[in-house]
Amino acid sequence: MYNEAGNQLQTVRDLLRFAVSRFTEARLFFGHGLASAYDEAAYLILHSLHLPPDQLDPFLDARLTTTERAQVLHVIERRATEKIPAAYLTNEAWLGDFCFYVDERVIVPRSFIAELLREQLAPWLQEPDTVRSALDLCTGSGCLAILLAHAFENAAIDASDISEDALQVAAKNVADYELQHRITLVQSDLFNGLAGHRYDLIVSNPPYVNAASMAALPEEYRHEPRSALLSGVDGLDATRAILREAATHLTENGILVAEIGHNRAELEKNFPRTPFTWLETSGGDEFVFLLRRNEIPK
Repeated sequence: MYNEAGNQLQTVRDLLRFAVSRFTEARLFFGHGLASAYDEAAYLILHSLHLPPDQLDPFLDARLTTTERAQVLHVIERRATEKIPAAYLTNEAWLGDFCFYVDERVIVPRSFIAELLREQLAPWLQEPDTVRSALDLCTGSGCLAILLAHAFENAAIDASDISEDALQVAAKNVADYELQHRITLVQSDLFNGLAGHRYDLIVSNPPYVNAASMAALPEEYRHEPRSALLSGVDGLDATRAILREAATHLTENGILVAEIGHNRAELEKNFPRTPFTWLETSGGDEFVFLLRRNEIPK
C-alpha cells in the first residue's frame, strides 16, 4: 500500500483524503479527544509534518517530499491497522490549551474535571485564593495536578498514583511545566501512602469502568493500562474506597470532586442518603460529583 499510495498521493490534501478513507474503512473508534476520522487525520498529518495543529488550510496544496510522504503514510497505517490511539502515536494529548506528554504507561487524558478547573470550580468554591493544599488522586500523567497548580496559585499540590510507571510520565510533565517546586509526586494506592495529609481540595479521576463495559471496549482502549480503567464489577470499587477515607484527608471546609463515568445511578443507589452535587460539564451533569467534608458518608 505504501508504494501505491506514494506514487499517487502528492499533496497534503491527497493524504488527508486517503487517511479519512483508511480510518473509515478500518472502523476506528474516536474516544480520546478527537471526534471524527477527518479531525484525527488532519491532526496526525499536521503533527507528522511539524506544522501548526490549527492551520490546515494554508498547507492543503503543499507537495510533500518522498521522506515526508513516507512518514505520514507510516503513521496513518499504524493508526488504521494497530488501532493505536493518536495520542500514543504523537506522544501528546491536549486538555484545553495545555499539552501533555503521554505514552502507554498512562491513560490518554480526557477528564471533565479539566473544564471545571478552568473556572476554579466556581461557584462552588467562592474564594480560590484560600486553597492552600490540593491533591490529585490517581494522577496518571499528572495533567490534573498541573491544571490545579495553574488554577490555584497559592496551593501546594500532591499528585498520587499507585503506578510507578505513571509517576514517571507525570514527572516529565511536571518538569516540562517547571512546577517541581509546587507539585509533589507520591506513589500511593489511593490514600494508603498519604497518612496524616489533609487538603483543602481533592480531585480524582479514578478507574471507573465496570466489568461488562471493560469486556466490550473498542480496541483503542486496550492499549491503555487496564488498572487505570477497570474498577470492579460495577465500576465503583475505587470510588467507594475514596468515599470511605476522603473525610479524614480533607480540612474542615475541604471539598472532594470526583469523576465516575456513567455510574451516577449506581452510585446514588449505593449511597442513597449522600447529598451529591452533580456538576454541569460539556457532557452533562452525571459524570462529576462534588461533596463537602461534612457531606461525605461516615
